[in-house]
Amino acid sequence: MKILAAVDFSPVTEQVLQTLVQMAATFPAQVSLVHVAPPDPAFVGYEAGPDAVRGQVAAELHASHRKLQALADRLRASGVDVTALQLQGPTVATLLAEAKRLGAALIVLGSHGHGAVYELLVGGAAEGVVRGSKVPVLLVPSPHD
Repeated sequence: MKILAAVDFSPVTEQVLQTLVQMAATFPAQVSLVHVAPPDPAFVGYEAGPDAVRGQVAAELHASHRKLQALADRLRASGVDVTALQLQGPTVATLLAEAKRLGAALIVLGSHGHGAVYELLVGGAAEGVVRGSKVPVLLVPSPHD
């Protein structure tokens, strides 16, 4: 089974990893561990932004890539067949497109537990993925839900 697991390095990421380890112990799965970084900032009058901003964005992308690889290494050490992917773009659309491209049979991601009013007014990645997904979605509750 192919699983797309989204992580954002928030506290719920730890629960997502534990869930993946439990799933891998139960049935064979290929996990794509995905982190979606924000798209490059757009600047009017600049092709890719001032050098200082480009440097900062590159440093942040490099740091998040290192974190993602460390998470994937932990999963591998626990027996999970995992590939780490860092993508850039709007979170919900990028996750849904990647799940389709990979042929994922399941999407696993954390829920931040903001509550119904917050989700109604602001929305969130989890809600967007649940609404837009063509495959089952497993929401892992945050530690403070």
